[in-house]
Amino acid sequence: MAVDVTIRYFASLRDRAGINDEQVRTGAADLAALYAERDGSLGLGWPREHLRVSVNGAFADWARVPAAGDEIVFIPPVSGG
Repeated sequence: MAVDVTIRYFASLRDRAGINDEQVRTGAADLAALYAERDGSLGLGWPREHLRVSVNGAFADWARVPAAGDEIVFIPPVSGG
């Protein structure tokens, strides 16, 4: 079943996507498949193993199934100084 979710992009993912966020209708089986969909469409370029993911403000497991209305954030590694 397809659901509508909001995806937000930060740091280098935002730069690569060229957008801050988007509304997406997806039938992805889990967050890993959703990331693969968006990577294929936007050329995000980060291997999923290097990222974290959050759903509705809390870190989530990549096996979580997206639900209608979720706010999903793909988080790349961040360096600081």
